Amino acid sequence: MLSEIAAACGGEYKTDVCISGVSIDTRKITPGCLFICIIGERFDAHDFISDAIEKGAAAVMVSKDIDIAAPYVKVADTAKALLALGAYYRRLFDINVVGITGSVGKTTAKEFTYLALSSALNTVKTQGNLNNEIGLPQTLFNIDSSTRAAVIEMGMNHFGEISRLSEAAAPTVAVITNIGVSHIENLGSRAGILKAKLEILNGMKPGSALILNGDDDLLSTVRNDKFKIYTFSVNAPADFKAQDISEQGGATTFSVSYFGKRQGIEIPAAGIHNVYNALAAFAVAVILKLDSKKAAAKLNEYTPAGMRQRIKKVGSITVIEDCYNASPDSMAAALKTLAGMGCGKKIAVLGDMLELGSYSEKAHSDVGKAAAACGIDCLLAVGQETKHTVKAAREAGLSDSWHFDTKEQLQNFLFDKAQSGDCVLFKASRRVKLEDIMTSIYKRWE
Repeated sequence: MLSEIAAACGGEYKTDVCISGVSIDTRKITPGCLFICIIGERFDAHDFISDAIEKGAAAVMVSKDIDIAAPYVKVADTAKALLALGAYYRRLFDINVVGITGSVGKTTAKEFTYLALSSALNTVKTQGNLNNEIGLPQTLFNIDSSTRAAVIEMGMNHFGEISRLSEAAAPTVAVITNIGVSHIENLGSRAGILKAKLEILNGMKPGSALILNGDDDLLSTVRNDKFKIYTFSVNAPADFKAQDISEQGGATTFSVSYFGKRQGIEIPAAGIHNVYNALAAFAVAVILKLDSKKAAAKLNEYTPAGMRQRIKKVGSITVIEDCYNASPDSMAAALKTLAGMGCGKKIAVLGDMLELGSYSEKAHSDVGKAAAACGIDCLLAVGQETKHTVKAAREAGLSDSWHFDTKEQLQNFLFDKAQSGDCVLFKASRRVKLEDIMTSIYKRWE
């Protein structure tokens, strides 16, 4: 009821009606729903109230004085009210909620965890990049009476954001994949990033499970008597340890030793970072007491989300698309994946990593050194910051490294450089739009 929603959000309502759903987008209005008027940087949804009502919204949530005949709830801030309503709705259900955060890999870990849990439970998950204070409640609203688990991804740029997300989602299990340098410009240091990620505990009950990467130098130091801490690793002693790792043809097999048991796993993805993500997902399934064999088997159904290390064939060239986002840690992981591919020349096409502040020059230089160290054959870069990458790569011995002022220049060079049987990695922060090069070069390769 609208009165119930108003109470949950601390608002006032006019005319009580039954609400069947929630929408913040007039293109996704369903009959009987509540349309929440979010004010964004480039739009104000209050301008679309009439459209929402015409399409069947039963009521609207506003933060401005309006003059309409339709039922409405008025609140001080519709974005905050959306999160509060999501928190209220989530608590109507007694289900397992897995909160996942980390500097790198949280989306992939979320996908693996969803698969592991769906081996036995009707599970919902964060869709796309809806991992912030606007997106998270939309995921929570997908929970219904048939849902038995939810896998919620939590992203952040500043202190306090993970705390608010956790308090809304109330996780029963939390996973932190690693502590890198993403958003270090806002958080000051890796220690600051660790502090921000650990805010995921703020919405959890004492005794809940906290699953940490035991190979991460900062996460391995975390101690907290209020929670049950479990670790996963490839190198260090851990509750869940991956062993006998083998990559072939873009797939990876490994075994997990845990609590005196052993389970084999195969995933259709390359790279040690994907082993970590699958390992975390398997740990969640075991801790929730699901059938370990069924959970492990389900992991083999993984498909990359978006442009996250998707391996494909374009003409006679093997391509690794990894342009959804980029950080020093994910860059290093992607380069290692490229280096491990069985192909001809291994060519890395890189763009800038963003939001690194004063750390940017060093971070981009480190990527150049990593490219030289891992044994790729050629490095092509575009963007202001990648000048440091190319310089460092050359100084480290990777002489076939080149910087270009424009994407078109790089594309033309790449077309002449790549030959049948070669493998090309595309990696950059999302806003660089490296797919501009990919779209054009694919047409030429095909």
